[in-house]
Amino acid sequence: MTQAQGAYYVPHGTRWPILGSFGLFFTVGGAGLWMNEAAIGKFVMAMGVACLLSMMFGWFRTVIGESLSGTYNKQVDTSFRMGMMWFIFSEVMFFAAFFGALFYVRNLSVPWIGGEGDGALTNYFLWKGFAPAWPTNGPEAIGGAFQTMPAWGVPLLNTLILLSSGVTITIAHHALRAGRRSQLLFWLGATIVLGALFLNFQAHEYIEAYTKLNLTLGSGIYGSTFFMLTGFHGLHVTLGAIMLTVIWFRCFKGHFTKDHHFAFEAVAWYWHFVDVVWLGLFMFVYVL
Repeated sequence: MTQAQGAYYVPHGTRWPILGSFGLFFTVGGAGLWMNEAAIGKFVMAMGVACLLSMMFGWFRTVIGESLSGTYNKQVDTSFRMGMMWFIFSEVMFFAAFFGALFYVRNLSVPWIGGEGDGALTNYFLWKGFAPAWPTNGPEAIGGAFQTMPAWGVPLLNTLILLSSGVTITIAHHALRAGRRSQLLFWLGATIVLGALFLNFQAHEYIEAYTKLNLTLGSGIYGSTFFMLTGFHGLHVTLGAIMLTVIWFRCFKGHFTKDHHFAFEAVAWYWHFVDVVWLGLFMFVYVL
């Protein structure tokens, strides 16, 4: 039954939050047991992941069913939009912390240890002879010599791929608003393919870094910040591609109209956020 225009929908009781809590507990606990070489660790972690996947499928199915049945009204739509905006803001802060760590290490910590500014005594007592050069992994004997990833190879190609995906999802959105379903499915599918292509090239980049450049997580502060920033971004691209795939199937089944399609818009916002973050990564990690 359609929700009254002036009323606000209050969700009914549901089992999904408690299932998700158990899933997170078992996943993290199992990972900890696995890393400490406990035999049961893999099983516990697999059980946790299964709980999380079940929760995600079930909860999203419930929300989609409520939306299609006309349960939500304008006020609920506004809440969804505000929630997505705050979620993206939290993601901005998430990456801002990592970029801040990169800035601190590169512009403050490394020069200070190298004796620049008022760090002369620090250099003498803490690390005599340390050269404040970037990229750095400390003495070669500790981290091993490594090479940085060239910016004008795979990273540039991935930049062009993500920028192109931003264009294709925008075209798909315009097709949805114009009621052109075949064009919507084509351009949204192209966005998913471009996202998968980005992840494929990033996997090849990591393989090259480990096997040819000796750039690993053990390559000092540069190696750890490189893989931390690019790895978390790759995780976000993976999540975005999964969400785009779900939206593609929903478009195929005709769940959206030209006036009511916030789920599509929310995923498009997230994908554009992923694009912008990559531009920052490309400049500050690869180029500068």
